[in-house]
This record gives sequence, structure tokens and C-alpha cells, in this order.
Amino acid sequence: MTVTINFWRSEELSPDQRAALFKRAESNLEAATEAVRPIIEDVRTRGDSALYDLAKRLDKADIQGGLKAHEEDFARAYKALSPRVTDAIRACAANVKTHHLQQMQRVERFWMDEVQSGVYAGEKVTPIDSVGLYVPRGKGSFPSVMYMLATPAVVAKVPTIAVTTPPTPEGGFDPATLVAADICGVRDVYKAGGAQAIAALAYGTETVPRVLRVVGPGNSYVAAAKRLLSAVIDPGMPAGPSDALILADQSAHPANTAWDLLNEAEHGPDSASILVTPDETLARAVAALIPTLIAQLPEPRATFCRTVFSTFGGIILTRDLTEAVDITNAYAAEHMLLKVREPEKVLPLLRNAGEILIGETTPIVLGNFGIGVNAVLPTGGHARTNSCTSVWSFLKRTSLAYASPEGYARLKEPVVTLADYEGFPGHAGVLRHRAEEVFQDSPLPGCLKIDP
Repeated sequence: MTVTINFWRSEELSPDQRAALFKRAESNLEAATEAVRPIIEDVRTRGDSALYDLAKRLDKADIQGGLKAHEEDFARAYKALSPRVTDAIRACAANVKTHHLQQMQRVERFWMDEVQSGVYAGEKVTPIDSVGLYVPRGKGSFPSVMYMLATPAVVAKVPTIAVTTPPTPEGGFDPATLVAADICGVRDVYKAGGAQAIAALAYGTETVPRVLRVVGPGNSYVAAAKRLLSAVIDPGMPAGPSDALILADQSAHPANTAWDLLNEAEHGPDSASILVTPDETLARAVAALIPTLIAQLPEPRATFCRTVFSTFGGIILTRDLTEAVDITNAYAAEHMLLKVREPEKVLPLLRNAGEILIGETTPIVLGNFGIGVNAVLPTGGHARTNSCTSVWSFLKRTSLAYASPEGYARLKEPVVTLADYEGFPGHAGVLRHRAEEVFQDSPLPGCLKIDP
């Protein structure tokens, strides 16, 4: 079967072509938004009943045994999964846990510094009270997404963690997803997929709890539901259809690079997989190899790849490495693989990416499953302003401040001056008319002191 591979010379890309390429599948969200509006309203008004009906209509699944996972579901999942797969989940999840525990060690739960004599400012860090984790299942089984999401939530000590994941065609739970949840210490798992799952987490149903933030990747319908419900629930980091960019020079291995491109393209027809290089020999060699490699893939992955390389994927040949870096920063890939002769010179120039993996021995697939870094990342160019999933996805900062009598006296005059200038007489009155004789001569209350 013929494979069409987009091949662009950077100087020939029109502004419209560049904008469409950089927007990738995010451009389809408008149509998805209109499709999910009635789904969201149905869940809001009918709760569990809507989830059962929508599973039958959209997932072609007649839900069995209720929406929530029970002890027997977990036991059945372990029996259904091969020990080899269970061991692989444990091994990769352990690396992810270690990485996120190391992140947590760098989190200062409580700190204060003296910004001037008698004036103290700091922060208190606490977990979000409740979060929903969305684990997709549409194009396969994704236990890796389960432990990528659950691990930092558990490490951050979120009190309520609710997982939604689509039912299997038989109306049950995906065994690997349940096993991964159990390994991470999460037991509240619910059968609900797509936009209806996001709506259930946003509004709550008779069975699914309402949560404050939802985290997790999904297709255009999930992304559209998050956008529509952003006034009801914190939709978390944008994580829609997956995308990757490989920045390579003449030192990159052509066959390895072609496989690296397929790694992302096989996710689905709405994915994006781009090679950016100043080396035409590499570009032509990779383009020639891709059809042969796609022919080695089973369906539907082969079709996914053929679609991607004719739509949101392909090869961009640049005039030099500097232009390649500029395009890479503008694209802001979810996954970015750096394969250049001198990465130590290029890495400092890279600003926008969900993750950066370095060299032939660190392909994207290692990050996808088990190198330790989190594989749930901002998609669609949102890495320009958003960060990778981490413990901070499940934590929040609260400012702390204290002024001693001395600090109060130092701040009074400039603050009154600014309150008057901005036209707030009540603000200024707070200080002008404060009963200062009640002040206690304490430099810092005991509750704010931090043990060394």
C-alpha cells in the first residue's frame, strides 16, 4: 500500500501551512466540542443512568457488575494478566515512583523567610483535596497511563483519588489498568470513558464522586469536554492527541530515527510525529525507510501511521541547525527526542517541550513506559506554557505572611500612601485607625517557626 509522507522544506512552508502543522489535531476540537455538549448535559441531569446508556451507545459495552471496581474485580484482573506483564508494570512503576518521590523531597511543605526586619513571607504546600484521573482505553490497554497518573497523586498524598476508564467491550474493567491501580495503591476505579467520564468527575453522580481537578490524556472529545467544563472543574494540563518531534543532525541513525517516528505515529490517526533536521541525506533516508517499517506493523497501527504521515506528521528539512532549533521551540512538542552530535550545545537552546530525551540510547519509548519521568505531558503546543505531570500537578501553594510590631511599623507608611494613591480609603483606614496598643512584642509566632 502506498504511503504518503509529508516532506517540507522550511523556507517553502507558508504561514498558513506552518500554523496548521503546529496546531495539529487541536484544530479538530471545535467539531468535537459541539458533539460533547449533549453528552455533558445528559450526565449532569441523569448521573449513573446516563453513564450506563452512553457506554452502550458510544463504547458498545453493556456495563456489568456496576460502575465501581470491587475486590473481586481486582482479583480477577490479576488472574487474567500474565505474570510477565504484571512484573513489567511493577518494574516500570517502581522507577516512576522513585522519580516522583525524589521530586517530593525537593518540595518544601512549609517555609518562611524574613524579607526585611520584622516582615516574613513564605508558603505552605498542601495536596489538592480530590482529583480525578482519566485513563483512556479506546485504542488499546494503557496500564502505563494508570501508574503515570496515580503515582504522583499518591506520592503527593491526595486524600481522594478517583479513576475513570472506559469499559471493555464485555462491560468489565481492563485487567492491566486495575492491576496498575492496585500496585499504585488506588482502589476507587470507575467504568466511564470519553466526555461522559469527564462530566461525571465534574458534576458527580450517584456512584462517581465529584472532584476538584481532572488529570489525564484523551482524544479530541475528552479534550473538548475538559475545555467545556473548565468553569466547573479544574481541567488540569491540556493532554489531548499525542505528538512528538525529533530534532536530529547528520549523526542520527536513519533506521533508528524512522522507528522513533513510528513510535508516536502508531498512537492514533490524530497523533503527530515530526522529524526536523538540517541534513537532507538523513531526511531522505528516513522517508525511504518509513513505508517498509509501516508494512511490518499490524492493523490498525499501520493505518494509523499512514494517516499521520499524510496529515499531522512528516519531515521538515531546515536550512541549518539554528533554524531547526527555532522550529522545535515554536512547535513545543509533547515528546521531544534530541539526536545531535553535540547535545550539550543544543540542549540549553531548547525552551518548549513536555519532555526532552537525549540520544540514540534514550528513545521516546523509554520515557513512555519506565525511565522514571512522567509520560503524561502537555500536547498540541501547550508545552509553551504548561509543565510535565509531576507531584506539583496534585499540590497547591498557599502564601504565608507575618509582620511583627516592628515590621508593621516599617510597612505602615508606604502601604497607606499606596492605598490613598489607588483610591481605597477603607484600605488606608485599616492602618490609620488600627488599635496598636494591643500589639504583642513577638518577632515570630511559634506556629510559624520552622525547625532546622
